[in-house]
Amino acid sequence: MYGSFYGWYFKCQSDTQTLAVIPAIHNTRGKRTCSIQVITDNNAWGVTCNADKFQRTKKNIFIGENRFGGKGIYLEICTKQLTVRGKLRFGPLCPLKYDIMGPFALAPFMECRHSVWSMCHSVWGNVYINGEKYSFQNGWGYWEGDQGRSFPKEYLWTQCCFSGGSLMLSVADIPMAGIHFTGIIGVILWRGKEYRIATYLGARVVHIQNKMVRVIQGNLQLEARLLEESGWVLKAPAKGDMVRTIHESASCRAFYRFRIGGHTVFAFETDRASFEFEYPF
Repeated sequence: MYGSFYGWYFKCQSDTQTLAVIPAIHNTRGKRTCSIQVITDNNAWGVTCNADKFQRTKKNIFIGENRFGGKGIYLEICTKQLTVRGKLRFGPLCPLKYDIMGPFALAPFMECRHSVWSMCHSVWGNVYINGEKYSFQNGWGYWEGDQGRSFPKEYLWTQCCFSGGSLMLSVADIPMAGIHFTGIIGVILWRGKEYRIATYLGARVVHIQNKMVRVIQGNLQLEARLLEESGWVLKAPAKGDMVRTIHESASCRAFYRFRIGGHTVFAFETDRASFEFEYPF
C-alpha cells in the first residue's frame, strides 16, 4: 500500500546568512512519524519525532514546541547533535494568483502536488543553531509545500529572491496513467507582475543538461544554471518513507536569465540561490 507525506518548506535569508526549515509528517507501512530538517549555508540536520508530536491546523503546523505558519516560525530543538532556539516573524505574504498546479491540482493519483504559499515576504528575528546566531532584520523569505506519495524520480528545483523580484522553477518526470511526461511549474515575480510558466500553459523544456535548464512558453524564456557543485544531504519521501537521499544547496551560486519576446528582462549571477538538480546528467 502506498504511503503519504505532507510538508512545508520555509527559506529565510539575510545578506550573509541562509536558514531553511522543513517540517513534515510521513506515513508508510502503518508507521507514522514526523520530522524537522534544518539547512544552513554550512550544514544540514534532521530530527525525527513521534507522530503524536505533530498537529496541523488550517494555518499552522506544530511539532512539539515548534510552530510553523504564515506569521512566522518558532523553533525549540534539543538533541545530541542539534540545539536550535529562536523566533522569526514574517511580514505580509505574497501568494500566487491561483494554485501553481493549475488544472493538475484536480488530477487524481498525482505522485506529488506542489504548493507555493508566498513568493517573497520580509523576515525579522533571531535563531541560534548550536550556538551560532542567525539574525534576520528585514530579511526576505519564501514558503512552499509538497504532499503526495513520493518526490519525482528525476527533477530539478530552484528558487531565488532578488532585487525587484522572486522566482521559482521546477522541472520533473511525472508518471500518470501509465505514461511519463516532463512537467514544468514556475513563477517569475518581477516588479509586482506575475509571469507563470507551466506545462498546462504550453511550456516545454528546450535544454536540460550539465546543471542547466532552459524552458520556453510562447514568447517567455527562462534559463537557470547551477554554477557550483555543492549541496547538503536531505531526506526525501519515497512512498511516504523518508529514505531517499537528495542534495540541496540552500544558498549557492547560480545564473538566471528571463526573456520576453527576445528582450532580456533580467540576467544575473547570484550566490543566494537555492538549487536541487536530481537528474543523472
